[in-house]
Amino acid sequence: MIRLHNSKTRVKEEFTPIDPNNVRMYVCGPTVYDRAHLGNGRPVVVFDVLFRLLRHVYGEGHVTYVRNFTDVDDKINATALARKAAGDPRSLEALIHERTEETIGWYHADMDALGALRPTHEPRATEYIGAMVAMIEDLIAKGHAYAKEGHALFRVRSYKDYGALSGRSVDDMIAGARVEVAPFKEDPMDFVLWKPSSGDEPGWDSPWGRGRPGWHIECSAMADDLLWQKPKKDGQLSNAGLQHPHSFDIHGGGLDLQFPHHENEIAQSCCAHATEDDPLGRSKFAQYWMHNEMLQVEGKKMSKSLGNFFTVRDLLDQGVPGEVIRFVYLSTHYSKPMDWTSTKAQQALEALSGFLGLVTKAVKAGEIDRPVTAADIDPLIIEAVADDLNTSQAITVLHKLAREKQAITLLASLNFLGFDFSTIDAYWEGNDASVALTALGAELSRLREEAMVTKDFAKVDELKAALTMAGIEVRMSKAGVELFPAPNFDPTKLEALK
Repeated sequence: MIRLHNSKTRVKEEFTPIDPNNVRMYVCGPTVYDRAHLGNGRPVVVFDVLFRLLRHVYGEGHVTYVRNFTDVDDKINATALARKAAGDPRSLEALIHERTEETIGWYHADMDALGALRPTHEPRATEYIGAMVAMIEDLIAKGHAYAKEGHALFRVRSYKDYGALSGRSVDDMIAGARVEVAPFKEDPMDFVLWKPSSGDEPGWDSPWGRGRPGWHIECSAMADDLLWQKPKKDGQLSNAGLQHPHSFDIHGGGLDLQFPHHENEIAQSCCAHATEDDPLGRSKFAQYWMHNEMLQVEGKKMSKSLGNFFTVRDLLDQGVPGEVIRFVYLSTHYSKPMDWTSTKAQQALEALSGFLGLVTKAVKAGEIDRPVTAADIDPLIIEAVADDLNTSQAITVLHKLAREKQAITLLASLNFLGFDFSTIDAYWEGNDASVALTALGAELSRLREEAMVTKDFAKVDELKAALTMAGIEVRMSKAGVELFPAPNFDPTKLEALK
């Protein structure tokens, strides 16, 4: 049984999919104007774990995961305009295209390094302009939106449930939020569905003139197309799924998106698909809402002005393995604020190095002589993750497996959590601790050979004891000496042994 905290109801609920044959999830993706920073990586890893859990429970072919790319946005335009101002002779359209392609490539490379699986679909907003225009026209026809001065705006007070997700009334939102006051708005809280584009800005023809979509309408259109229209057309929904039109199971994202983005998504989607039996569309759109908390760095909000702003690529280029970044993310429950610290990164590296040493030793000893399968995963790992993605508890189980030297179960459980050791192994092979261990292994071999002649093993025993104290498992046989980092490996203690 999977239990998830539903932001919509504010309680942990048993997860019951609309259609077990096609479990459907949508997560808000990036606006592709720059590198993904460390905070952007957290929801990717959080919902990757959920994706893996759903695939494990319902079957790999029975889960659809959509994460979008917002590739039409004023920030993207500003980046392209800056390049043009710097002397690039190409058109703004060409510069925008180049920037989005470049940024999407960066994003894929960085998230791949974190061990995240690619979603089933990664739609780009620019591919769904027609669907957005159609949805806006429908909202206007139903009285939930209006057009004025080249804009189309959603009439917030037409949706009586507005604010239910974030737990605030419309009047409270106006009093406590910065809202754009514009002459074309009937109400300060009304939000933009469509806005006009100037001659050098990207734009598309519409009933309201040449323009581009507002941010919120993008996700509503893409989610409905890929999680309702497409599976219905392709015959992928059972009768249970067909009985819940325009609905899907899970919508996720960072807590910073809860208001206004997710609140606006709900309003426009539920109003667009409301029926006589369900005039507020309460049965429509996402049934479970999940939000991950924000990230700090060394106890402070991440900020360029504080000098603690990092992109995922910054850390990767500094030699921090993607597996380590993932481990730190998963060490804190997704619903709690997370603090990235250098100490946590070092502890994660030590833990993963210990796991790697145990698995490597088991492979060399023939204890792991076949590919691990889902049946090898520790049930306690599944139980922890199924309890509202309790990844910190899952990591506790990993340490227990390592202490008990259950190598096959440890490897399978690590794979399930998204750790394949590729980056940590590459890091380990070339770092200072690896070089030191190689030298210490050679020294222990030399001392052992001398002792075989002199029969004095005091120096051998002394070095062995020191290595053990540093968390190194020493294995000596006729074939030679092998050193493996154990789960309690402390690379700092190697300095005294050099």
